[in-house]
Amino acid sequence: MTSIEVRLDQAFTLVETAIDAGRIPGGVLGVVDRDGHRAIRASGQAQTVPTSRKMGADTWFDLASLTKVLFTTERILALAATGRIDLDAPLTSVLPDFRHYNLDNWERRVTFRQCLGHQTPFPAVFPLYTYGRDPDLLRTFLLQHEFAAGPSVYSDINFILLGLALERLEGKWIRDMDPGTGFAWSADPAQAAATEDCYWRHRVLVGEVHDDNCSALAGAGHAGLFGTAASLLDFAEVRLADAGPEALIRKPLSGRRTHGWERPYEGWSGGEHCSAQTIGHTGFTGTGLWIDFERGHAWTLLTNRVHPTRHFDSGIIPLRRAVGDYINSK
Repeated sequence: MTSIEVRLDQAFTLVETAIDAGRIPGGVLGVVDRDGHRAIRASGQAQTVPTSRKMGADTWFDLASLTKVLFTTERILALAATGRIDLDAPLTSVLPDFRHYNLDNWERRVTFRQCLGHQTPFPAVFPLYTYGRDPDLLRTFLLQHEFAAGPSVYSDINFILLGLALERLEGKWIRDMDPGTGFAWSADPAQAAATEDCYWRHRVLVGEVHDDNCSALAGAGHAGLFGTAASLLDFAEVRLADAGPEALIRKPLSGRRTHGWERPYEGWSGGEHCSAQTIGHTGFTGTGLWIDFERGHAWTLLTNRVHPTRHFDSGIIPLRRAVGDYINSK
């Protein structure tokens, strides 16, 4: 048994304990190193209501906000590298109609880089889906809605707007864009981990996006991607090989963030024992991916912690941190 498998098995006991305690239905934990050694463990249930299905290493998950870094950040940075956008230009360079009835408002000065780093005054939460279910009309509404400026916080609006910019540049909706090898915009319900018994969609969500705003928009830049533990490890393995110190996904924009990703800070999701050269991100549904460039390994913890409801203390925050500490223990 390799050292990576030993650490994985030790960390996975925490996941199994959470499952046995009824805090999460199931989980998948995977680790990969720079040399391509990898291991994946799975346990529990992919679905508990209205039917029961076992979790497997090949179960597909709604990755939620991991979409921000696996898809939207990658596309925006690729376009910047080819000169199609300027990261320090305002979004209006691509979205000229953004709040165009008042050319002096603050929204028109927000830049691509600020959105990537969540350094904008947009609110943390905005229930766009409560304004209707017409995707075209909701896009137009969002571009003209007057937001009250507040402190810079983590906000989905940043990446919804980046997604709208991608749609303008590519001339197609996000759901019509290739999400990349190993990822998809939906999943076969027979192979997917269930998420929530949704109040407004009146069904248990399996293989369709959990995020309310993404569902109403029929695809968006902040959520909607599906994948497996293997596809996340594939993504991480490539970044371990290619993302050098100058890569923007590693370059800090603030004490907590790089371009798109989080970086270590006190209390962050990756635990206390990862190196300072670690990036990571989590998803509301119970997902997460962390890449430690100094130690040369990455890990993903995928759970269906919102199944059948989000209104329950799943303990996902301390679980993520404890798993990270085990993975990075000496």
